[in-house]
Amino acid sequence: MRARFAVLAALLLPGVAAAQEREMCVGRPGLGRPACTVAPGHVLIETGLGDWTREDDEDGRVDTIQIGETLARIGIAHSAEFQINWTPYGHERERDVTGAITRTARVGDVRLGVRRNLSNPDGHGFAIAVTPFVQLPVGRTPIGAGDWGGGLIVPVTYDLTDAVQVEFTSEVEAAVDKDGHGRHLSHNEVAGFLWNVTKRFGLVGEMQAIRDRDPAKPSVQYLASAGVAWRQSDHVQFDIGTVAGLNHDAPDWRAYGGIAALF
Repeated sequence: MRARFAVLAALLLPGVAAAQEREMCVGRPGLGRPACTVAPGHVLIETGLGDWTREDDEDGRVDTIQIGETLARIGIAHSAEFQINWTPYGHERERDVTGAITRTARVGDVRLGVRRNLSNPDGHGFAIAVTPFVQLPVGRTPIGAGDWGGGLIVPVTYDLTDAVQVEFTSEVEAAVDKDGHGRHLSHNEVAGFLWNVTKRFGLVGEMQAIRDRDPAKPSVQYLASAGVAWRQSDHVQFDIGTVAGLNHDAPDWRAYGGIAALF
């Protein structure tokens, strides 16, 4: 009787069996996004413990620190997850050419999205997904945008070997104008690789191009990124990373570290 019940459950609930076997697939560290989704019945929490960006230009220097930025990924179907992203604290320190300093502390906006995987939800082989999202104006500038926004993210990954994976992420967004009123087109492309050096230790290297058509200050940014991830267990990962600006429009430097946990 128990054997019959087990067979019936396996036929009626294939997603449950898959969820038990699916590996932890984390979006940290890096600039791109994974194409995998969290198995139904599980929650993956990715938190930035600290994130520091420095930008120098002819007007002075701006240092931005964000603490606790958290992305919750909730498995809602075999190939779909719901996402909630929020930064509870951000601090900007601006020093102009006269030496005057302005400090601002804010919370960030809330971003809601749904990632729908179209091929291989575990992220292995050839995987592709689409993630439409909307941004809720919970925070205020300079940490929040100050108005509604939204867009679409399309991540693609492909396994070159058992240890090396290439990844591409395209994003188009109706981004909020710098003055907090109205929206404009912004899009970016990320290309890179993920190398699982061992079962617990991985490296990420990426390049990113961003074109922002803000009416007040249109820009084209080029960045290079490198990150290191360490899996303490099958359910916990720590990471650190750095990003370097490659042209005048891009921020000069960024460093960050975080943790991810699967429940």
